[in-house]
Amino acid sequence: MTLLSRKADYALLILSYLNEKAGGGTARAIAEQFELSRAFVANILKELCQKGFVVSHRGVKGGYSLARSAESISLAELLESIEEGFRLTMCSPDSHGLEDDSCSLTSLCTVKGTMAEVHRRLIEVLRSVSLAELFPRTAGVPPALLNAAGTAEAPGHLGSLPMLSQSGCCSNKGQAVLN
Repeated sequence: MTLLSRKADYALLILSYLNEKAGGGTARAIAEQFELSRAFVANILKELCQKGFVVSHRGVKGGYSLARSAESISLAELLESIEEGFRLTMCSPDSHGLEDDSCSLTSLCTVKGTMAEVHRRLIEVLRSVSLAELFPRTAGVPPALLNAAGTAEAPGHLGSLPMLSQSGCCSNKGQAVLN
């Protein structure tokens, strides 16, 4: 089970690519970079444009670029927009505080309240993580520290988030941290 859909995963890849390319990029270049379907990339770019994450530029040198900085976009904002309301469970409130009453066990459920609290905490963490923290940092990194893909060996700086750096899943153990 994954919490992110393929569309959300690809949206993150696309935004990361555009974050790294100061001049932006085309759907074709992005699709080639990640070996993705060009049509699927184009559809995600269209949605990212409609939701205000990306702007399109027409013409010979056209393409796409970030509408605002990765530092100003939280992971929660992206997921709530792309996933049209990120929910941990069916009965978890959406980003507008509305609950889905399609669960037949709602009146009998003994964990609804605690799962709502877990959902609230998860959203709080997602809101505290900017896209810039997820994306590789290559600005000012010496070429010797870049891998074959042209990105820094160490990922973004999630290690600065205490709840993630201590869990081991995102820790930088054994990696040089780039500041």
